[in-house]
Amino acid sequence: MSRIVVLDYGSGNLRSAERALRRVGADVTVTADANLAVEADGLVVPGVGAFAACMTGLRSVGGPRIIERRLAGGRPVLGICVGMQVLFDRGVEWGEETDGCGQWPGTVERLKADVLPHMGWNTVRAPEASVLFAGLPADTRFYFVHSFGVRRWELEESDVLRPPLVTWAHHGEDFVAAVENGALAATQFHPEKSGDAGAAVLSNWLRDVVG
Repeated sequence: MSRIVVLDYGSGNLRSAERALRRVGADVTVTADANLAVEADGLVVPGVGAFAACMTGLRSVGGPRIIERRLAGGRPVLGICVGMQVLFDRGVEWGEETDGCGQWPGTVERLKADVLPHMGWNTVRAPEASVLFAGLPADTRFYFVHSFGVRRWELEESDVLRPPLVTWAHHGEDFVAAVENGALAATQFHPEKSGDAGAAVLSNWLRDVVG
């Protein structure tokens, strides 16, 4: 049974994430303890609300350093919703720019859509080699709640490193719905709120990424 830590930094659906992970067979601890977070088999970084507030909370528990230490050792990290957004270089909300964790280049900004927030069920376009979405039909729907997102993928292609797998969704315009980048993975949607589809994504992550 995989030992998973859900990082408690004052943001996110901690208990619903805990329940969803337990449902698919993980041994889950919700904690801000840095040592436990670094040593766990997998780390989940949730997030709800404003980018700036989440970064403040994350820094208060040493979250960026925890993420860096885990990735340096090839230990899996999964970001959810704003927990995905903070993995990018920066967030721009209401004219305020905030530095993120900088694991991927890119900017989180307001979506250009007639209706915001983007709230409810939506399909995604996952690449064929995706691990997170393996076994799921193309018309599978996931639950989103957000007004901001990554509208452009900015990481340059490399002949040396394997390129990340980027999944897209559409609400007014295309935005990044998930990223799979070795030990680092993230979803803009909430797998813990996405019923059986979300459970399948978490199960795939546990089995094929955490191992």
